[in-house]
Amino acid sequence: MALIATKISSRSCFVSAYPNNSPTFLISKFPNTVDSLSPANTAKRSILRNVHASVSNPSKQFHNKTSLEYSHELNIKKIKNILSANVDVPSENLEMIDVIQSLGIDLHFRQGIEQTLHMIYKEGLQFNGDLHEIALRFRLLRQEGHYVQESIFKNILDKKGGFKDVVKNDVKGLTELFEASELRVEGEETLDGAREFTYSRLNELCSGRESHQKQEIMKSLAQPRHKTVRGLTSKRFTSMIKIAGQEDPEWLQSLLRVAEIDSIRLKSLTQGEMSQTFKWWTELGLEKDVEKARSQPLKWHTWSMKILQDPTLTEQRLDLTKPISLVYVIDDIFDVYGELEELTIFTRVVERWDHKGLKTLPKYMRVCFEALDMITTEISMKIYKSHGWNPTYALRQSWASLCKAFLVEAKWFNSGYLPTTEEYMKNGVVSSGVHLVMLHAYILLGEELTKEKVELIESNPGIVSSAATILRLWDDLGSAKDENQDGTDGSYVECYLNEYKGSTVDEARTHVAQKISRAWKRLNRECLNPCPFSRSFSKACLNIARTVPLMYSYDDDQRLPDEYLKSLM
Repeated sequence: MALIATKISSRSCFVSAYPNNSPTFLISKFPNTVDSLSPANTAKRSILRNVHASVSNPSKQFHNKTSLEYSHELNIKKIKNILSANVDVPSENLEMIDVIQSLGIDLHFRQGIEQTLHMIYKEGLQFNGDLHEIALRFRLLRQEGHYVQESIFKNILDKKGGFKDVVKNDVKGLTELFEASELRVEGEETLDGAREFTYSRLNELCSGRESHQKQEIMKSLAQPRHKTVRGLTSKRFTSMIKIAGQEDPEWLQSLLRVAEIDSIRLKSLTQGEMSQTFKWWTELGLEKDVEKARSQPLKWHTWSMKILQDPTLTEQRLDLTKPISLVYVIDDIFDVYGELEELTIFTRVVERWDHKGLKTLPKYMRVCFEALDMITTEISMKIYKSHGWNPTYALRQSWASLCKAFLVEAKWFNSGYLPTTEEYMKNGVVSSGVHLVMLHAYILLGEELTKEKVELIESNPGIVSSAATILRLWDDLGSAKDENQDGTDGSYVECYLNEYKGSTVDEARTHVAQKISRAWKRLNRECLNPCPFSRSFSKACLNIARTVPLMYSYDDDQRLPDEYLKSLM
């Protein structure tokens, strides 16, 4: 039975709107409104957790272990022992840590990696003549949140500020310096120059050559590790090792075997989550009532998979997919469906969370709000039961902010007003949906759910707004209209051309690319210590920014093919 096929009473799903009060939950008479908490679904999740237990907790014991499971645990133990053995010479672990992270299996070795990098950070960095090693140290430390000064690279500059001849043909060192430069923050001129120089020089060195090394360098230049989703970097790294075919250290073979088993388990986990997502979307029934809205559960859950990559977070990913889906649906209501008067009433209903105000609205708006109410109630109830904190008010406010931003765009379009670039971006950061999604992600992670931290997230801090800027501008660079929708809400490029008369489209796009680069620098800075948020949330903010270029890479029909989305898993 579709969750909202029948009209739902305004009393059916209610949570107190006031953050300081304990919530009052009245469960709907429709059992599927809290389907994800049912015994049957709880059992399914339990099975999934058991299947993937050795990914999330390698030390967990099974009664009937297979030889494959024993081998997997043995290989993990080998690597842990090596990391521990080198505790007094942490630099010996650098290459291994880089490989572990490149393969996407660092969950097994988190403690050893953190301990090693912390010791290296305490020792301090000094240039020893090996560009590759110092650039690798710099990158690994910054990835972990340690603030390392860019001044360590000044030894490779000559008196005029250019790069010394000794490094100009060091392909390995230049490639690693390029990767390190992608973690630069605002004001780091040395790293700005390093990024520009390495990009240009590596292209020169690869010109006219055909080799496996050239292919890998060109891939790095197009998709630097720091700005690329882990699934693609791990596949690329594994492929690189297999093609190279050289004699590798024993620890590398152990890591490849761990990665292979993890990959198999992750694929199974992903398939299970996708199956649950499709089932939820079908039962929700919105597709029938909002026919012109996008119906893309695969795409929506792909966002969740990329934002929250820890294999143990299945339930959080499934819950995060739900608000993501409604961001798309409500966006289409404002962009394609609604008349301005109806959209204004709908926004007021969401602001007040007022079921009575729905009476004058068309059915597709009513059922959309009822779905929104149920999803918000379900998430709030889970968080309250798990953590004793009621997030209802914060979640409702995030939806109100999003609808108000959508309404501003609808009014602009309806009146023919083209905003300034500043006006557009101020509103566009909110209408991107990133703030709403990351607020939900923060709450679902359940870490540091204090009044102060939640209020900080509600204020759209730099770590979130930077990622939102990246998404908003990447979206606007997308070719043609998003996925053949009939509506339009303008773009930053249009606003720029209108504001700066005589500018060309290429100039506008170059300007957008520069703004995206600056947003990345701000995001990098926000993720460095001291950071008010946990590493898992910081990584989630990085991950949503990393996912953006892929999710806005349309085919000739301005669509993301399902096969393309599946390849990202």
